[in-house]
Amino acid sequence: MLTLYHEPISPNSRRVWITLLEKKLEFELVEIKLDGEQFQPDFMAISPFHHIPALVDDGFKMVESLAIMDYLEAKYPTPAMLPKDGKDLAVVRMVQLVTVNELFPATFPLIPKILGLPGGDQEKIEQAHQKITTVLKFFENLLGDRPYFGSQNLTLAEVVAGTVIPWLSQGGVSLSDYPKLSAWCDRLMAREAWQATEATPEVMEAFKSRMTAQMAR
Repeated sequence: MLTLYHEPISPNSRRVWITLLEKKLEFELVEIKLDGEQFQPDFMAISPFHHIPALVDDGFKMVESLAIMDYLEAKYPTPAMLPKDGKDLAVVRMVQLVTVNELFPATFPLIPKILGLPGGDQEKIEQAHQKITTVLKFFENLLGDRPYFGSQNLTLAEVVAGTVIPWLSQGGVSLSDYPKLSAWCDRLMAREAWQATEATPEVMEAFKSRMTAQMAR
């Protein structure tokens, strides 16, 4: 049995959750509240760096979302979520890594606005918008004329980028200048896996409360 240890607000967790759903695998979902549960000995025995997500498959313990998704693709190859062609595979990997290394960190200054909280460093917000614009232009060109990155079918690029880009509008970033990306985003949001893993209002309020408490310190 597959067991996913996750936090629902986390894009890192959500990308593994979506992969499991898209592959139609049976799994147990265990929520780890990041208010101290990640430091409990039982979880530390699975994830010694106290990070989520973590996946256990028949006793085999895994951390790091990209590694977990590669494992799932290799062990459960249907439906295929990585292209075979070298260029197409490079497109998928570029989208994954640019999202993880460039896009996602650039969104951090936008979190107060996304949550409707006051404050925020305007200089950092402007720098964030500049970095995000660079990434979105890059992705718009990478999509080309296909509905998904490097493929006519959903790939692991969508699972990674598609858990970050849909949030950008809440941070004041419009996709109106990126028609291909905007249509791509709509395509993803219509899928059952994205709808099933969307953060509920209760989850968002709990996260907002934690962020408010941290900002007040």
